[in-house]
Amino acid sequence: MAVEELQSIIKRCQILEEQDFKEEDFGLFQLAGQRCIDEGHIEQLLEIIQNEKNKVIINNMGWNLVGPVVRCLLWNKEDEKRKHYFLMLDLLVKLCNPKELLLGLLELIEEPSGKQISQIILLLLQPLQTVIQKLRNNKAYSVGLALSTLWSQLSLLPVPYSKEQIQTDDYGLCQCCKALIEFTKPFVEEVINDKENSVESENEKLKDELLKFCFKSLKCPLLTAQFFEQSKEAGNDPLRCFASEIIGFLSAIGHPFPKMIFNHGRKKKTWDYLEFEEEEDKQLADSMASLAYLVFVQGIRIDQLPMVLSPSYLLQFNMGHIEVFLQRTEESVFSKGVDLLENGLLRIEDNSLLHQYLEIKSFLTVPQGLVKVMTLCPIETLRKKSLAMLQLYINKLDSQGKYTLFRCLLNTSNHSGVEAFIIQNIKNQIDVSLKKTHDNKWFTGPQLISLLDLVLFLPEGAETDLLQNSDRIMASLNLLRYLVIKDNEKDNQTGLWTELGKIENNFLKPLHTGLNMSKAHYEAEIKNSQENSQDVQKSKDLCSVTVGGEEIPNMPPEMQLKVLHSALFTFDLIESVLARVEELIEIKTKSTPEENIGIK
Repeated sequence: MAVEELQSIIKRCQILEEQDFKEEDFGLFQLAGQRCIDEGHIEQLLEIIQNEKNKVIINNMGWNLVGPVVRCLLWNKEDEKRKHYFLMLDLLVKLCNPKELLLGLLELIEEPSGKQISQIILLLLQPLQTVIQKLRNNKAYSVGLALSTLWSQLSLLPVPYSKEQIQTDDYGLCQCCKALIEFTKPFVEEVINDKENSVESENEKLKDELLKFCFKSLKCPLLTAQFFEQSKEAGNDPLRCFASEIIGFLSAIGHPFPKMIFNHGRKKKTWDYLEFEEEEDKQLADSMASLAYLVFVQGIRIDQLPMVLSPSYLLQFNMGHIEVFLQRTEESVFSKGVDLLENGLLRIEDNSLLHQYLEIKSFLTVPQGLVKVMTLCPIETLRKKSLAMLQLYINKLDSQGKYTLFRCLLNTSNHSGVEAFIIQNIKNQIDVSLKKTHDNKWFTGPQLISLLDLVLFLPEGAETDLLQNSDRIMASLNLLRYLVIKDNEKDNQTGLWTELGKIENNFLKPLHTGLNMSKAHYEAEIKNSQENSQDVQKSKDLCSVTVGGEEIPNMPPEMQLKVLHSALFTFDLIESVLARVEELIEIKTKSTPEENIGIK
């Protein structure tokens, strides 16, 4: 019945001119063709499509059958039937109007979600390529539209994170990336082989669309993609192969590779002919950061860069990219920033990075970004590596650079542990300065005193939360203890003895008062907790304790007591070091210059 109905429609249309086809004819043709497919009349439908007499009708209306055929291919797993469906799809691609087919295929690609996205992309990439190559006009627009649609769908797929996820490729992203390269290659070759250089040429427009696609691919999936270690396995890494091909495309059709790499911050000069949408323009920084990581850390196409570039020059260019990475919240992204920073720093000798570089914004925002990773990242290995990179960065700076960075981080970190880390580094630099034969003005005398003003004080005086600031306070006391021991009042190389009165008023006395207040408060809480625990012991209920105006989360009484005793132990430790510092000060101020006090 369906076949007869379709033949009747075709017979009626055969006597009409192409321009006389009505919208109603298209609808009836689609419904009848759909019924033929649903009822399994595939062979008869193939005969109708292949009939030379129906050429004009199929050219105009046949694209309506592509959707039903594609859906059958997605759902039908019988090899014999699938063979007929593939044949029908090939015939429709060959015989139908390419313009209508292009739009129809892109609509089909946009429809699915989840795992079906990769299935339909893998199915339709070859037909889509064939259709575009048949188009005589506006090929660049068609390629751009197709690549944009494909990229939009691929960007919905989760990027595999681990080696196992890459190998299993549950959502088919890796397969799609490989197929997408094959889809794009003929158009790249067309641009390369073209001899015209006119900016207005169709080929230049095609080049622009391909460049846009490459930059989008650098952002997604390559910005978040993880790669195998650089070894024999690297050749089997589909995402690494995709990255290599994309960079190859950029190198082949874009600007010379070195100019493209060092483009960051000057995109308006280099890519001004690419009319990026506003949102795409913002994403270019992500794409360039991804490119820098792939080249310098993964080593892709690095052999194309000149070997004469200085390590500090490379670091300067990459700092902007590192900043972009560290601003992101995904571990898979900001970890690349840490890796790229390590790659740059390892090329530089200790104490050789000039302080003038800190006048460049990224040279201060990058260490601040490392602090955020150190304090907020849930992954311990990344926290530790960020700490190691911050120390490595400090080691590479010259004395004035270290001094400037220390001041910056003390003012911005707002984290007791980080401040303690910086104070320890200050102590190390003072030690180096005191051992040198020539003066180092940045960690002795007036400059050091200015830095110590940020260290030897309590932010809120005696009311400072000593428990929360315990790391910083202990580091400050140890630094003060070191200074008292190492610098005699007569020499006063550090300027400590001139400023001792201010240090006592701003730091030591408020710390005494704060310790007395804190210990009294916690001892009272311990007493209350012990009394409460006796009341609830039989019922085994949870109890709560308020410390410093904040309630400790409900926990068993014995755990509450353990926490409170731990706080008291911290206060005792601080008090012990404080007492030793004051003892040393008293001894030094009363002793003769000949006396030498060793570190105990």
